[in-house]
Amino acid sequence: MMFRFAYPIILSLLIVAGTWTAFALWRRPSAVTYSMTSRMLGLAGTRKRLLAAMPIILRGWVLVFLIVTAARPQLYNVSRDVRSSGVDIVLCLDASGSMAALDFRLGDEPVTRLTAVKKVVSDFIQKRETDRIGLVVFGEEAFTQCPLTVDKGLLLGLVERMKIGMAGDQTAIGAAIAVGGKRLKDLKAKSRILVVLTDGRNNAGEISPLQAAEAVRAMGVKIYTIGVGGKGPAPFRIETPLGTRVVYQKVDLDEETLKKVAETGGGRYFRAADSRELSEIYDIIDRAEKTDVKIKEYFHFRELYPWFLIPALILLGLEILLNAVVLRVIP
Repeated sequence: MMFRFAYPIILSLLIVAGTWTAFALWRRPSAVTYSMTSRMLGLAGTRKRLLAAMPIILRGWVLVFLIVTAARPQLYNVSRDVRSSGVDIVLCLDASGSMAALDFRLGDEPVTRLTAVKKVVSDFIQKRETDRIGLVVFGEEAFTQCPLTVDKGLLLGLVERMKIGMAGDQTAIGAAIAVGGKRLKDLKAKSRILVVLTDGRNNAGEISPLQAAEAVRAMGVKIYTIGVGGKGPAPFRIETPLGTRVVYQKVDLDEETLKKVAETGGGRYFRAADSRELSEIYDIIDRAEKTDVKIKEYFHFRELYPWFLIPALILLGLEILLNAVVLRVIP
């Protein structure tokens, strides 16, 4: 809930009310005027003088409460009706052993390919506020880590918990495409997208990447492919009896197959050699697959003026009562 005044300009009258009250207290007229009566003022005492000033003080507060009432204080909240033609996206992420290569950086710190991918993918997910997104993890096997959902908190948590080797050390690209396509099958959406990210070559699974791409494309699903990793041998951290060492090994990225898969799927192939390029690729996909969102806002108001009008009437009654009973004026 939020607070506001419907007519805040009226609050400027509070200055007038304060000025009037101060002037009235300073120049309070007597009911009966005689010369040299100022010397008799001390005879009344402080309490009597304060009591005599009470009607003016009460009138000042009445004006304050009436001005606030006229400005219409309100509590309100906003509800939104979000209408989206919708884009359904399944992210297929490679978690095989080769994703442990340390040729990516976040800031000045070298990190594994999977760590960099998780950071960039999380940023991408947060941008797609109204889309349903699912997650397929693959290595030697491919499985659905998260079905299509709009619960971004759940999805981000599952991305963060991804670990190298959780699906095996080999790479089943064809199986990942098939599982992702199955998740998108028969869904009614403006667009259905499959984004496949890997750093290797298909060397596991019973279906080839091209066969899977043809089947998925027949469902009307667009496929983007991303190959990650620099050219040449990549650094890996290994444990030896003498401690941790960094060794360089070649990672066999099958760019030719990834290009054909993207071409078959009606999408594009991208190559990312570092974190910056990877982030730019997901930005390109984000811009290319924009969601048509229409938002209608509804405002719900709760009027608070009775909380100020009732005290004003009570104080006005007290002023009248004081003048009529306690501070009677001699005619």
